[in-house]
Amino acid sequence: MRKRNLVAAISSFVFAGIGTAAGQVYPSRPITVVVPFAAGGPTDTVARIVTEPMRASLGQAVTIENITGAAGTVGTGRVAHAAPDGYTLVAGYWGTHVLNGALYTLKYDVLRDFEPIALLASNPQLIVAKNAVPANDLNELIAWLKANPNKASQGTAGMGSPAHVSGAFFQSLTGTRFQFVPYSRGAAPAMQDLIAGQIDLMFDQVSNSLPHVRSGTIRAYAVTAKTRLASAPEIPTVDEAGLPGFYVSVWAGLWAPKGTPKNIIAKLNDAVTGSLADPSVQRRFADLGQEMPARALQTSEGFGVFHKAEIDKWWPIIKAAQIKAE
Repeated sequence: MRKRNLVAAISSFVFAGIGTAAGQVYPSRPITVVVPFAAGGPTDTVARIVTEPMRASLGQAVTIENITGAAGTVGTGRVAHAAPDGYTLVAGYWGTHVLNGALYTLKYDVLRDFEPIALLASNPQLIVAKNAVPANDLNELIAWLKANPNKASQGTAGMGSPAHVSGAFFQSLTGTRFQFVPYSRGAAPAMQDLIAGQIDLMFDQVSNSLPHVRSGTIRAYAVTAKTRLASAPEIPTVDEAGLPGFYVSVWAGLWAPKGTPKNIIAKLNDAVTGSLADPSVQRRFADLGQEMPARALQTSEGFGVFHKAEIDKWWPIIKAAQIKAE
């Protein structure tokens, strides 16, 4: 009898241990969010703002790891092949998870190899030009470009960059032609040349351009969104300015590797939406010109539908413009 009781007690202890291990509460250790660019850039900044409040709700450290290289494909690919356990995530953007799929031959699929968690933020572009351009509004700018084919110049961050793709989209909608001037060091030197009058126009993120518009050193014609900016309500939308449908948003999102369990995705999504509801996060986004995503796009399902729609929209545009990665 005593032996039977001992065996039962041991069995009970063993099975309890197995049950505890199998049902271990997530997360039980720190989470790493890979940002596939250097620290201090727009995607990195958004990721750091959003993940800060997530630490309290998840009860674990959430650390940012910057893995740079090849337009974000190195860090993104690392996460695509990581264990689907919820401990390695990627904060990417329109370029890494849409444009790169059309521009590069990748060892991962930008859609199928990831589980969407949530859209984090969107940053529409401003259509801006140097002050010397003889156009008072967007219709006049388009007319001026048509009257001077291939004479004007647009600054970009290189072949296949968001600004380059936006410019190609603009040309296809308006029937205009102008030169693309690539800046390998990014938007900052391009903006310096725009202010100096060395190039004529740019399609640039609000967070980069708006301070210069407000200082009067460049001119803004429209915002590439359906609604006006809360941070600059005086700038008309492209619909209002005469170019309906020219919507471009340099958005950022959070993904896990394909196969990550649904309950883990749900817990991460809860943490993200809680962070986006934080007034301090909303204030910091507003200061940067970042737009808060609609509630439907903060869900993993809604973000997944949005992600696919962006691929369906932009890949044909890239192919038609024959844009190739450098």
